Amino acid sequence: MTAGRIPARTPPLGPVPCPAPPLYTPEERRRRDASAWTVVQGVLAPLQFAAFLVSLALMARWYAGAGAFGPAAWSVVAKTALLLTIMVTGSIWEKEVFGRWLFAPAFFWEDVVSMGVIALHLLYLAAFLGGLLAPGPLMALALAAYAAYAVNFVQFVWKLRLARCSAVPA
Repeated sequence: MTAGRIPARTPPLGPVPCPAPPLYTPEERRRRDASAWTVVQGVLAPLQFAAFLVSLALMARWYAGAGAFGPAAWSVVAKTALLLTIMVTGSIWEKEVFGRWLFAPAFFWEDVVSMGVIALHLLYLAAFLGGLLAPGPLMALALAAYAAYAVNFVQFVWKLRLARCSAVPA
């Protein structure tokens, strides 16, 4: 009997299935590859992620009582500046590639979640710069903004992967 036994080796998950239709039409892919904004996005995205990780570490140190509030709070401001920069340049990229500033069908849900991410970050900015929240609630708001950003980050990594798997070989 094999009931209750775990196989010694499980098969690999296999390749990521490509969307049907592909993420980009051939013309959109050509515009994407020719756009300087593609490079800008490729530089800003890892910078923003690095700022997120540094900020998260500073916030964790503050929560643990080992770090000062100021650096943690201002790190969220820096992360927000990068977020706004990548959103503006990303909308320019989307206009060049898809012909619309935001909510192109290929990136609709990523843009919807991005709006929530931006709203939470801007709410943080207003609360911090306006002195509207005590440090604890302010950091909780930052963590909510970061949780939404993490969801958005996963969405974009997934789309990047889908774009690569549906790429037309050169």
